[in-house]
Amino acid sequence: MTLPRMPDAVIFDMDGLLFDTEALYLEAAGPAAAEYGRDLEPGFLLRTVGLPWTECRKLFLSRFGKDFPVDLFLATWQRHFGLIAETRLTVKPGAIELLDVLDMLRLPRAIASSSSHRMVERHLSAYGLLARFDAIVGHGDYTAGKPAPDPFLKAAERLGITPTHCLALEDSHHGVRSASAAGMMIIMVPDLLDPTDEIRACCHSVVSDLHEVRHMLLACTGT
Repeated sequence: MTLPRMPDAVIFDMDGLLFDTEALYLEAAGPAAAEYGRDLEPGFLLRTVGLPWTECRKLFLSRFGKDFPVDLFLATWQRHFGLIAETRLTVKPGAIELLDVLDMLRLPRAIASSSSHRMVERHLSAYGLLARFDAIVGHGDYTAGKPAPDPFLKAAERLGITPTHCLALEDSHHGVRSASAAGMMIIMVPDLLDPTDEIRACCHSVVSDLHEVRHMLLACTGT
């Protein structure tokens, strides 16, 4: 499997793509909801994957009613997630090796995340990866979150690269839609959500891990 061309930059999602955080968020949601006397079905929680907190907030209000203390719940959910992540946050397979290849190829790279800057920097710093990205775009840096194109467009702008010359790496449906709307070449690395026909049509490739992305970039160089 090869890319049609070598990109001028690579833009990464973070949750579920670089770090195994999405499963931890889903695990943390159960005890957080229990503190408010609520149950959460896995199917409902999967709808939050790749969404910014502002959109998650709307989902929970729709699910539990306008009187549900959603902001307190979201803070509780973050607290439970933080406790789990302290000991179980892991880098996804192939992430470090891919960054090594980007260094070798001198390709700029950025993060385009729905998470806050504080959370992105905390996760990257935990593995000494903060300095390996040329730009970080997080919640608050754009007007509309994923699936709108704004996060990816802002990341390309900060790198000084035309969006259509960027390769976007995503794990979620909302993220793929965002990168597609930005006009980028996309590789999906599924985490909790398998690609639908619609999502596959948006992607150049769907691969099992970031090792495959590394091999595809190296193939563009003939290495």
